[in-house]
Amino acid sequence: MTDQTATPNRIANDPQRRVAAATAIGMNALKPMIRFQVSMLRMWADSIERLAGNYEKKLEETATTAEQRSDQERAA
Repeated sequence: MTDQTATPNRIANDPQRRVAAATAIGMNALKPMIRFQVSMLRMWADSIERLAGNYEKKLEETATTAEQRSDQERAA
């Protein structure tokens, strides 16, 4: 039986395997953090959309109120 640990191919592949394993571990560790950041960005975007909708609604209400006042002033 030959010893597989001393072959040049095995020695050359070991660093690559270690780097690949470390990369896989790192990516698996980062995945929950990235998902959390994405969910926070989605919540932030939703809040901004609601704020914009409320702003438009209040702007329309203000314009309608101003038009009603001017109509009342003309009638008087």
